[in-house]
Amino acid sequence: MRQRIKIFSDGADPESFRKLAGKSYIQGFTTNPTLMRKAGVENYTKFAKEVLTIIGEKPISCEVFADDEKNMARQATIIKGWGSNVYVKIPIVNSQGKSMLKLIQDLHEEGVKLNITAILAVEQLEGLAKVLRAKVPSVVSVFAGRIADTGRDPSPTIQKAREIFSTNAAAEILWASTREVLNIHQAEACGAQIITVTPDILNKYEKMHQLDLVQLSRQTAEMFYRDAKESSFKL
Repeated sequence: MRQRIKIFSDGADPESFRKLAGKSYIQGFTTNPTLMRKAGVENYTKFAKEVLTIIGEKPISCEVFADDEKNMARQATIIKGWGSNVYVKIPIVNSQGKSMLKLIQDLHEEGVKLNITAILAVEQLEGLAKVLRAKVPSVVSVFAGRIADTGRDPSPTIQKAREIFSTNAAAEILWASTREVLNIHQAEACGAQIITVTPDILNKYEKMHQLDLVQLSRQTAEMFYRDAKESSFKL
C-alpha cells in the first residue's frame, strides 16, 4: 500500500476511527453532518472530542452546520479551539447558493486552517484562489465523485485545481466523495494530494488492492457456486 497520495478516512463512527488511527497509511480524517447523522451522533462536541483523543495528532476536518455567515464564523471559532490539528470545513456556498468566499477570506486572515468543501466547478476554484492566504494551511475539497455522478470525468477539474493553486504551497487539493478503489489511483494520477475514503472502501482496498486477477476470477466463481449450493437450486 505505497501511495504517494495521502489517504484520509471519511466517517463518523468512533469505532472506525479507533480501528484506523493506528494504520500508517491513514494520514488524516474527515467527517461531515450527513455522515454524523447516519452514524447516530447526537452531541457534536462530545463526538469530536472523543474522536480527537483517538486519532492523536493526525489532522481532522470538522464542518460547521450553520447556514449564515455570522453563525458559521461563530461555530468555526469553536471548532478551531478543539485542537491545532483541526481544520474547519466551510462549504463554498450555503444552502441558498450564496458564496461563502468573504467568510472564507475573513477566517483565513484570522489564521484559521480551513477545508473548503462542496466544490464542483472550476469557477469556484478560481474565486477561492483569490482569497486563500499562502501562509495558512488549507484543503481544497473537489467533490470528484459527485462530478462523476453527472457523467463528467472529474480528473480535468482536479488538474485545473492544481494549476490554479500552483503558487499556493499551503493549499492541498483533495479528491472527495470517493466511490471505488480505482479512484485512489485516478486521484493520484491527476495530481490530487489527498483523497478521502470511507471505511467500507478502505476495507476493500486492504483486501483487494492489486489482487491477482486470475485468483480473483477463481474466487468469483467460488462465490457463485457456494451461493447456488446454499440456495438449493435445481434444474
